[in-house]
Amino acid sequence: MEDVLSLYTQLPDPQRPLVCFDETSKQLIGETRQSLPALPGQPERYDYEYQRNGVCNLFMFYAPLAGWRHVKVTDRRTKVDWAYCMRDLVDIHFPDALLIQVVQDHLNTHDPSALYEVFEPAEARRILNRLDFHYTPKHGSWLNIAEIELSVLDRQCLDRRIPDKSTLEAEVLAWELRRNAHSATVNWRFTTDDARIKLKRLYPSLQG
Repeated sequence: MEDVLSLYTQLPDPQRPLVCFDETSKQLIGETRQSLPALPGQPERYDYEYQRNGVCNLFMFYAPLAGWRHVKVTDRRTKVDWAYCMRDLVDIHFPDALLIQVVQDHLNTHDPSALYEVFEPAEARRILNRLDFHYTPKHGSWLNIAEIELSVLDRQCLDRRIPDKSTLEAEVLAWELRRNAHSATVNWRFTTDDARIKLKRLYPSLQG
């Protein structure tokens, strides 16, 4: 916990960017009947029946010190998908960084060995040499600021019926571009000193 909290107090450093990483799912739901358009004093109305069109996964990359985020929509969230996300982080999103500090939880797919299952050893090692992983503690995923961005995404973009993957990708991209254009950041105020007071029960009890 203190390791993650200390990262949030750093000054921005383009050579050592901080990126929080998390994922969520979105059920795709289509309409069975045409909705009724909005009228003065009357919102658009939808039929209670709907059609299930499967589920997509959304990977959230969020650099809290830079106010940048990116959402990648995939069919699954396997080790393979995670490995490709890490390669994207290194080669596409931060190609000039010396070392990328990645905050993530202990989900079993967040395993550096997955890179060796997907890529040749030399390529896997090349990617890993550019990544510095920091894990949130068990039951402490709330310490990952990417969860906050996922909550914003859900409220502003996903809290409605979206019928298919292509529509989801388009809507998420529009949200991402708008958020990044305004450099929206999170005002993280929970510090290590706060943790030592408010979460004192979680620390070992030392007997003098």
